[in-house]
Amino acid sequence: MNSPGKQVSVDQGPIPFSEAVRVWARVAALSFGGPAGQIAVMHRILVDEKRWIGENRFLHALNYCMLLPGPEAMQLATYIGWLLHGVRGGILAGCLFVLPGFLSILALSVLYASFQDASFVQAIFFGIKAAVLAVVIEALVRIGRKALKTWPMYLIAASAFAAIFVFNIPFPLIIAAAALVGFLGGHFDPARFLVIRARETSEDGEGEPEAVLHAGGMATARPTWRGAGRTVMIWGSMWAAPIGVLIFLVGPDHVFTQLAIFFSKLAVVTFGGAYAVLAYMAQEAVQTHGWLAPGEMLDGLGMAETTPGPLIQVVQFVGFMGGYREGDLLGPVASGIAASVIVTWVTFVPCFLWIFLGAPFIEKLRGVKLLTAALSGVTAAVVGVILNLAIWFALHVAFARLDEVRGYGARLLVPDLATIDLASVVIAAAALVAMLRFKIGMLPVLFASALIGALYFFGTTPGA
Repeated sequence: MNSPGKQVSVDQGPIPFSEAVRVWARVAALSFGGPAGQIAVMHRILVDEKRWIGENRFLHALNYCMLLPGPEAMQLATYIGWLLHGVRGGILAGCLFVLPGFLSILALSVLYASFQDASFVQAIFFGIKAAVLAVVIEALVRIGRKALKTWPMYLIAASAFAAIFVFNIPFPLIIAAAALVGFLGGHFDPARFLVIRARETSEDGEGEPEAVLHAGGMATARPTWRGAGRTVMIWGSMWAAPIGVLIFLVGPDHVFTQLAIFFSKLAVVTFGGAYAVLAYMAQEAVQTHGWLAPGEMLDGLGMAETTPGPLIQVVQFVGFMGGYREGDLLGPVASGIAASVIVTWVTFVPCFLWIFLGAPFIEKLRGVKLLTAALSGVTAAVVGVILNLAIWFALHVAFARLDEVRGYGARLLVPDLATIDLASVVIAAAALVAMLRFKIGMLPVLFASALIGALYFFGTTPGA
């Protein structure tokens, strides 16, 4: 019997790579609902179910990924895969996370360009969107309960939510401010600001799982500047070389080259996820380059929202339509497919660079108290940001029309109550009760919600 307060490591031994393949494939297949839903899926499977990584380490990794440009959920998967099985584990987790969405959107893009009709997609994912809302709410409850342990953390979370939801303050500024507040708080009042610790005993006296230390990964590796330089050279070349090849083969003015250059630039500035750059992307794609017709960006966003994978995968639809419309080289469909591959490559290869370059140093600094306090502040802000995403998602699931009210520097989304979708609300509520009250697994809930939603959609939508 353990003495009170003694830490006990849950040593699972090495995690077989074959098992990691199956688990990451499962995570990828369930990664609906944008970053909030995807982070919820990973937390539920990797932290609660498999216990491959502890709560604090999960939040530590998430904090770093929130600071990076690009899809934070995909980068979090890459980070944890790297922790478990090194570079091959990071590549596995990151690629599998993107693959289902890539294949789904590719197939839907071909059908969309050929038939301009995506109603069957809406039918299939009508119920899933409502169920994902329940997954997001559950994640907020679980992560918030463990991250918001002191009143300053609640205040930071509330401030972050108000800043992004009401005042539309840029995401990087919110995270930077939270890190600064956490850093200063850790100096003057460490008891209230050192929330995320390198190792922590749970309420029942059991320490966090340390399987991550025994899986053949990089959790105990020492970072070196030589290794960092090698990482930059390898992944930087993989990012830039295809662009150079395209310039040489088809010239700088061809649609393939223009897509590669534009989305390479976008990969560096996409702080805060797809929504932060959607307006700029749409303007450039529609007005400047003519890759999309007006209104098609929303159709592409609908595909990305209702298929697994990162929401930023909407860039693939933009690329496909651009290649399809200017398919002088390979024909419309083949050009669209080639453009999809090019855009996906230049969007996600930088994510591997950010993780493999920075993660070793972030892991080394886990025990630095002031950095830990700063990341505790970021964690609290992340809860507020996820709450913002959850409410944004809930409003769009529950209401067909939202009005935007502005004044005094504030912006507020006001739903038109007459456009409420009661079916979506009922499905979401039922899914939430099933998961929280009856502890039904996420996969059965998603399957049942998809089936009920599709039956309702086809039964009430004329011509569907």
